[in-house]
Amino acid sequence: MYFKKGPGVDTKESKKDSGIVVNDSAVRFEDTTDITKMTRVGGLRAVEVQYRGIREFESGETTFLQSKTRLNTPDLGTMVPETYRKVAELSEQCITLFEFEMMQVTEAIKSLQERDFYFRWISVYMPLRFLEKKGAQQRLMNMMDETGTDTNRICFELAPAILLEGNSRHSMMIEQLRNRGFHFMLTDFGGINTPLMRLAYFPVDYVMMSQEVNGYLGKGERSLSAVGSVVDFIDGMGAAAIADGVTNVEQAEQLFQAECKYGAGTLAGNYVAARYLRNKKSRDESVDE
Repeated sequence: MYFKKGPGVDTKESKKDSGIVVNDSAVRFEDTTDITKMTRVGGLRAVEVQYRGIREFESGETTFLQSKTRLNTPDLGTMVPETYRKVAELSEQCITLFEFEMMQVTEAIKSLQERDFYFRWISVYMPLRFLEKKGAQQRLMNMMDETGTDTNRICFELAPAILLEGNSRHSMMIEQLRNRGFHFMLTDFGGINTPLMRLAYFPVDYVMMSQEVNGYLGKGERSLSAVGSVVDFIDGMGAAAIADGVTNVEQAEQLFQAECKYGAGTLAGNYVAARYLRNKKSRDESVDE
């Protein structure tokens, strides 16, 4: 197994670019904040999408890219999903945000392809409200046509809330969009409060495991067997398991031993702007110089 630590970016410049700034650690994203107005005034600058690699453990190569969106608000500073997402999803604002994110991701896909950066897909967080939206499938296909983006370059992230709140309508829409070529990934799976059996109702392609799973690594054969059982369960549901929060080579080796093929975390690289993403080959060449 080859899995070498490295951010995959020009760290001197990207540290400044990827820093998260908020006016106050206790600030809350009030439901009076209007994302629609903010994005209309600030444009794409108000929605900043960053990316991190998801690597294959065996080769150590970046295979997928996961996106994360920060909101640059005029009053509350820069906000991360943990701060704004729950409130945004109480209204149609989450759909406005999703569409802005899609615009940026399709631009990033085009830019990365022009630079011959290898990746299979980029993930975009999709709120459940969008799956319930009338004409959602056609809206996505129109966006793909307008931007010239292949559907198989997009993977929609689903929050674990779908396991409790999802229904047959959501499941049907997921299947229809998969038939169009899109991928789906469920996140934060396998924690202590995860209703495991509910995964059977939602046909996703990938499952990103909760970082809680990593807590069982390095604690003996029984604990490693428990991790392997979660991976086997995901595989049995027809999906590929992805580990999250992988911080060192020892964790990567144990996850690989548990037959988990992919991992994300500081070992694979932090979230950065698309312009800082580098292929392993080009990173090695810059080091040689």
